[in-house]
Amino acid sequence: LEDLKVELSQLCVAKVTGGAASKLSKIRVVRKSIARVLTVINQTQKENLRKFYKGKKYKPLDLRPKKTRAMCRRLNKHEENLKTKKQQRKERLYPLRKYAVKA
Repeated sequence: LEDLKVELSQLCVAKVTGGAASKLSKIRVVRKSIARVLTVINQTQKENLRKFYKGKKYKPLDLRPKKTRAMCRRLNKHEENLKTKKQQRKERLYPLRKYAVKA
């Protein structure tokens, strides 16, 4: 990474001083390779963080799953399945009845 950055600065100097066309066209290649190296570094860092926080109670916000606002506001599974006392009583007293139709 450092080598690439040094090379880029040299190429930029060459551009200002009026260097060869081959050097000018190389600037783009060097910039892209710097970006590639940085991408790999960032990805490995993120991967290590994911491993570190796996199974922990709290995770950093950027490692949590990206949801829509509506999904974040939705009740969680446990809350969805909760029933009121009245509803529980109703279900207990009036279970589903099975009927057999005589042919």
